[in-house]
Amino acid sequence: MNPFRRWDIQVAAVVAFLAGVLIVLNSPRRSAPDFSAKTLDGETFTKQTLKGKVVLVQFWATWCGYCRGDQPAVDAVAREFSNQGLVVLAVNASESRDKVQQYLEQSPRACNIVANEDSNLAAVFRPDAYPMYVLIDKDGNIAGTQNGAGGEESLRHLLSKAGLKSG
Repeated sequence: MNPFRRWDIQVAAVVAFLAGVLIVLNSPRRSAPDFSAKTLDGETFTKQTLKGKVVLVQFWATWCGYCRGDQPAVDAVAREFSNQGLVVLAVNASESRDKVQQYLEQSPRACNIVANEDSNLAAVFRPDAYPMYVLIDKDGNIAGTQNGAGGEESLRHLLSKAGLKSG
C-alpha cells in the first residue's frame, strides 16, 4: 500500500474520532426520568420539586463494602455542597426499610436516606453495581454517572459536571 494512502486513512480516522468527541461534548444532556422518593424521615422529593437543585443519587446497600468505604465521602460532599443547592439521595436499592434503619443506628449518614420500597429511582435508573451514582443538574438533566466507589475526589469531579465547585 502506498505510504501516503496509509497516512490519509490514519488522518481520516483521527478526524472522524475527534468529530465524534465534539458531537458528544456538545450534545444536549438528556432529561432525567420522572421520579419520586420518600426519605426515611418522611420528606418526599420528585424531579419537579428538585428543579433548580443539583441532585446526587447514590445507589447503595448495607452489605456492600465499597458503599461503606464511600460513605464518608458522600456525607462530606453532602455537607459541603448543600449551600450550593446539592441534594443527596442515598437510595438503598435492595433491602427493606427495617434493615436500612437498623444499619443506620450503627452507621448514621449525613444525607437523605431512601428505602427502595419508597421510591421508583432504582426502577428508572436500574443500578447494576454498587455504589452507583447519578448526577442530575439544576435543569433536571443527567449531568453524569459513576459506577463504583471512587472516594471524595471522584465525587467532586462528578459534581463539577453540574457546576458545583469547592470553595
